[in-house]
Amino acid sequence: MFKPEQKVKGDIVFLHGIGPNNVPYLEWYGRYFKKFGYRTSVVILPYHLSRKPNDIEDGDPYYSPEPKECTILFHNSVKDVRRTIDLLETFDDFSENHLYLMGVSFGGIIGTMTLALDKRIRKGILMITGGNWRWINFYSPYTEKVRVRYAKEKNSFGCDSEEFCKKFRSDAANFVKNNINSIDDIFQKTPITCYHYDSLSYAKFVNQPVLFIKALFDKIMPHKATNDLQHLLPNKKVKSLLAGHKSSYIFKRIVGRWVINFIEKDQPQEIWEKSNKREEVLESNR
Repeated sequence: MFKPEQKVKGDIVFLHGIGPNNVPYLEWYGRYFKKFGYRTSVVILPYHLSRKPNDIEDGDPYYSPEPKECTILFHNSVKDVRRTIDLLETFDDFSENHLYLMGVSFGGIIGTMTLALDKRIRKGILMITGGNWRWINFYSPYTEKVRVRYAKEKNSFGCDSEEFCKKFRSDAANFVKNNINSIDDIFQKTPITCYHYDSLSYAKFVNQPVLFIKALFDKIMPHKATNDLQHLLPNKKVKSLLAGHKSSYIFKRIVGRWVINFIEKDQPQEIWEKSNKREEVLESNR
């Protein structure tokens, strides 16, 4: 947790990406946001750092080809985020009107699901992320291990290739748009279980304002996955970086300013003025 020295203006729940190397460098955002008065809680997702057994790589269980296993894993992650909010609510300086969420990459997938399910969160920031497992599982270089397991083992539904996947996901975005009208529908009307933990399925229900940040040269999160999720979010503001997935970190100060401006857009004028003055001081001291 990164707590500001001055009065806490609000809370940001921060969700990191998948794998062993994401948490330390993304904590930069926590240090940055606290300078503007925002307490930032970095949620260490299951099977990362101290939350994993020693014999597996960080995040590895999430690459399971079994939809039923992934449904449990992903929703347990959402529960962890919501429990973090429960804890924040016990703090004397917590403000229910100033609670925000930022999710990066895999954290954006979990973040989308959380925003749909927990309306205590006032605004969301989703960065270099996407939806639709067809695009992510069969086109991202990071999910090669999933494709290998599909080909070798299949899964309980018989999925062994993109061709099989297309039987249920030939146009997943439009299927969700036209058929999913409630959270219950995700579990009752979808043709296969992988919709149950797909951020795409939850996007329609994110009615909070969202700042959606994408990297135009992203090769890790396929563009079709990013575009599908962006299209279904009903209340988003889109920003683009001339960067790839990992190189987007180079623009962290720009992203940080975007986030602060987005969070404070509808806040009283005096908060804007204080933050702008603080920004000027930080810039002059670099």
